Amino acid sequence: MSSNNSNQDNFIRFALEAKVLSFGEFKTKAGRLSPYFFNAGEFNDGARLSALGRYYSKALQESRLQFDMLYGPAYKGITLAAATAIALADDGINVPYAYNRKEAKDHGEGGVLVGAPVKGRVVIIDDVISAGTSVRESVDLIRKAGAEPAAVLIALDRMERSGNAVDIGDKSAVQAVEQEFGLPVISIANLTGLMSFLTASSDTQLTNYLPAVKAYREKYGI
Repeated sequence: MSSNNSNQDNFIRFALEAKVLSFGEFKTKAGRLSPYFFNAGEFNDGARLSALGRYYSKALQESRLQFDMLYGPAYKGITLAAATAIALADDGINVPYAYNRKEAKDHGEGGVLVGAPVKGRVVIIDDVISAGTSVRESVDLIRKAGAEPAAVLIALDRMERSGNAVDIGDKSAVQAVEQEFGLPVISIANLTGLMSFLTASSDTQLTNYLPAVKAYREKYGI
């Protein structure tokens, strides 16, 4: 799908310009030395957040998935779901969204769910899936509300085996989520797309990182 590739390439370019995606040597939470780092916390102004919402919206529309509403897990997912809902509405697709709070509230609306009533087919929106914990909590909350999780939508699929630097699992966090919950995971970009982007780039500074990314993929990739 060429349209999908263009959305992915544009997103990677945008993430690099916003310094959300950087190359170098970074230690991951799992203790691996990664040649690239993706920090969604850097989508921290109005223009970037607006653009990010459009990339999420486009990836979701291109997936052809049937859904009724969006859900953002606290805290990061709240702004991501809101930005995506706005971008969808700009495209004429007006859907409700909800999110959770980490602390249950005993006054006002009460409970942990905030926003539109959670019902129908729900898309969970997050930045990445590292351990799947946030997805598990979201799936539980959505099912408890009597709704059905339809998919997880993320910005980047690192496509790497779970575990740490020494103990390497046989599947990625995304694959584990797909298997455990039977949910499709839609990503704006993934490691394959990132490598294609580097390969095609005319920026020698970027292409210099390709060998390190390739080596990392050979060691930890799925």
